[in-house]
Amino acid sequence: MISQRGIEANPEKIQAILDMTIPRTVKDIQSLTGRVAALTRFISKATDRCAPFFKALKGTKRNITWTAECGTAFSELKEYMGRAPLLSTPEHGDILVIYLSVSASAVSSVLIRSRDNAEHPVHYVSKALQDAEVRYPDIEKLAFSLVVSARRLRPYFQAHTIHVLTNQPLRQVLQKPETSGRLVKWAIELGEFDIHYKPRSAIRGQAVADFLSEFTEPQASAATQLITKPTPSPSQDQTPINSTLDLTQPLWTLFVDRSSNAQGCGAGLVLVSPDKVALEYALRFKFQASNNQAEYEALLAGLRLAKEMDARQIQIFSDSQLVVHQVNQDFTAKDASMTAYLQHARHLLTTFHAHSIKQVPRSENSHANALARLASALEQGMGRHIHIEFLAQPSTQAPLICTIDHSPTWMDPILQFLQNQTQPANPAEARRVRHRSARYLIINGSLYKRGFSLPYLRCLTPEEGHYVLREIHEGICGNHSGARSLAHKAIRQGYFWPSLHTDAEAFTQKCDKCQRFANIPQLLAEPLTAMVSPWPFAQWGLDLIRPMPEGKGQVKYAVVAVDYFTKWAEAEALATITAARIESFVWQSIVCRFGIPNSIVTDNGRQFDNAKFKQFCSNLKIRLCFASPAHPQSNGQVEAVNKIIKKTLKKKLDKAKGCWPELLPEVLCYCIARHSLLKLPCRRPSQLAKVASRGKTQLPPSLLLKGKDQSAAPLLDTSTTLPSPSLCRTARPPAELQLLRRLAEPTAAIIHKNKPSCSEPTK
Repeated sequence: MISQRGIEANPEKIQAILDMTIPRTVKDIQSLTGRVAALTRFISKATDRCAPFFKALKGTKRNITWTAECGTAFSELKEYMGRAPLLSTPEHGDILVIYLSVSASAVSSVLIRSRDNAEHPVHYVSKALQDAEVRYPDIEKLAFSLVVSARRLRPYFQAHTIHVLTNQPLRQVLQKPETSGRLVKWAIELGEFDIHYKPRSAIRGQAVADFLSEFTEPQASAATQLITKPTPSPSQDQTPINSTLDLTQPLWTLFVDRSSNAQGCGAGLVLVSPDKVALEYALRFKFQASNNQAEYEALLAGLRLAKEMDARQIQIFSDSQLVVHQVNQDFTAKDASMTAYLQHARHLLTTFHAHSIKQVPRSENSHANALARLASALEQGMGRHIHIEFLAQPSTQAPLICTIDHSPTWMDPILQFLQNQTQPANPAEARRVRHRSARYLIINGSLYKRGFSLPYLRCLTPEEGHYVLREIHEGICGNHSGARSLAHKAIRQGYFWPSLHTDAEAFTQKCDKCQRFANIPQLLAEPLTAMVSPWPFAQWGLDLIRPMPEGKGQVKYAVVAVDYFTKWAEAEALATITAARIESFVWQSIVCRFGIPNSIVTDNGRQFDNAKFKQFCSNLKIRLCFASPAHPQSNGQVEAVNKIIKKTLKKKLDKAKGCWPELLPEVLCYCIARHSLLKLPCRRPSQLAKVASRGKTQLPPSLLLKGKDQSAAPLLDTSTTLPSPSLCRTARPPAELQLLRRLAEPTAAIIHKNKPSCSEPTK
C-alpha cells in the first residue's frame, strides 16, 4: 500500500500471519511460508527467519515435528510482523546504500535510502543457498549476495548510484587476477552498474540496526588472522625470534650462504616451497667481494628468486651474524657499501606480506654452504643440474636507466580507477571508465585485459604496439602477412590495444616489401567455385614450382601439395624432379602423415603422367586426376598456394636468392595464419563444407587440421563488442549461432549437397 508516508505492507496480510496458530500439519507450514513470501520485501532476512520451517518440511509427507527452534522462530516472526517497517521510495538522483548479510544457509541484503540524517529501508532481499552455493567460500557468498540483489533490484541499480557498505575486501576480491571464473563473471555482470564500495560506518536507523543485529558477515577466524608467533627454525633446540607470519598461508623458506677463496667468490641459496620442493641456486662473482658482501649478494639473489616465484611470505636462515642483525635493525651499518646493501635488502623485503630472518649455525646451513663452495670453485666442477648465475658487478651498482616520458595513453584512466578509484570529472566519461574497468585487471603493475575464455592479454601503448607489429610482421617467423592475419597473430601472442586492427592495416600499407611485391590485379575476377572436397585430406592438389635460383645442394625446384578442404600445404625443395622423387614426397609428406587420400589432382607433366606414378597411386587405391590442358583453374587451389609461396619468398629474400630452400619451412607458417575465407568458427573440419556457401572463413588451416574446439575463437576478436554474460544467457542467439548448432549433421548430408561443378578436374 502506497501512501504519503511511503510503502507499507497490507494490514490484512499481516493480520493473517498474526492470527495463525501453531502449525500442526504440512499444509499449515506451507500456508505460513506462502503468507511470508507475499511480504518478503518487508521482512528482514526472510529466508533465515523461515529456515526452521523449511527443516520441518524435509523428509515428511503427513506429520511434522514441531521443535523448540520452530516455536521460537514462529514467535519472533509474529513479533516482527507486528512492527513491520515502512519502506521508503527513492527519488531521482538519490544515492542508495546496500548492506549485505551472509549466513550458513542464505544470503540477504537491504537497500537503504538516507533522508533527514536517518536511514530508511527501500527493499529487502533474501535467497536460500542451494547445493554448490552452500559450499562457496564466505567472501564469494558475500559477492553472490550482491549479485542476487542486483538481479532482483535491477531498476534501482540502473537508475541510482549504489554504495556497498561492508568491512570485507569485496572490491579487491572481484578485481584480483587469481579469482575463480565465477567471480570474474560476476564482476563483469556488476560492471554495468554504478557501484562504489565503502567501509561500513555508524548506523542511523532502527530498521538497519535490526538487520545488522544478527549480521553474520563472514569474519576471519582466529586461525586466519595475522598472529605473532615464533618462526619455526630448522631444529627444535634453537631459540626462535618473533615475526608476524600468517601460518595458514603458504610459507617459503630460504637458506643462504657465501664462500670466498683463492679460486674466486661465490654464494649458494636453497629456496624451499610450501610443497617442500627445494630450488638450488648458485652464484659466481666476476668481481672481488668480501665475505659480508657475498652474504648480502646471496640474500638479495634469494629474495629476487622468491619474488619471481610469487612468494607472499618468507622466512630466511643465514649463518652471518652481521647480515641478520643489520636486517633486524639490531646493528647499524656504518660502512657505505654495507649501507647500500642494507637499503637494497630492506627494499626487497617490503615486497613480501610477511618475513622473518634468523641466524643459524653453519652446521644447519650445510646445503647452501655446499652450493656456495661449489660456485666458488672452478667452472669445470659445476654440476649441470644446478642453476648458476654469473654476477658481473655488485647488486648495489644498478645500471643506468634513461627514463622515457610517455604521453597520456588510453590505459591511464583505467589504471587510475583500478588503483586509486580515481574517476574523470565528466559523469558520462566516469561511467564509461567504470564499465570498461570491469574487463581489465592489474598484474605486477601491468594492465591486462581478460575475456570469457580467460587468456589475459597484456595491454600496450601505441608505441609498444608498433614494435610488436614490426617484430611479428618482419621478424624471424614473419611472413609479411596481411593486416587481419597480423592483428590476430598479435592477439595470439598475448597483446592488446584498442587500435590493434587499424594499426595493423596502416603498418602493412607502409611496409616496403609488401608494396614492392603486392598483387597487381590485371584480370577480371571470376565467380567462386563450389567446394568439391567433402572432408579433410580427401583430395590433394600437386604441382611444381620451377625454375628457382639454384640453392644449397643444387636444388632449384619445389614440389607443393595442398589439401582442398583445410588448405593445409606441404612443400619440399628438390634437385631433380623425377617420378621417384615425386613418389617419395607423396608417400612421406601426405600418406604417412595424413593417411591415404581419395584423389590427387595434378597437371599433365611427365613427372606425374607416367606409368610408375600411376602404378603407385593404383596400389594405394588413389584416384589420379589430371587438370585440363592450358587451364590452370582446374587445379586452382595449388596454383594459389604457389603464388603465396613465391610472393612470401620474394619478401623474405634480399640479394641472396639461393637461400630460398632454408626459408621454405618458414614460408609454410602461413598455415597457422588467420585467413579471410570464412567468418564463422567451426568445431570440426567437416563443418566447413556447410559454412562455405555462406561466405569466407577466418580460421587458419592449422585449426582445421587439428580439429580442436574453436568455440572461444570469436571471443578474441577485438573488433566485435561482446555482450555481458547475463545478456548472453537471456538474449536470443543470432542466425550464425543457430547455424552452428545445425552443423552437427552427418557428413553424408554434406556430400549430398556438394554437387560437382563445371570446373571439376577431368580424369
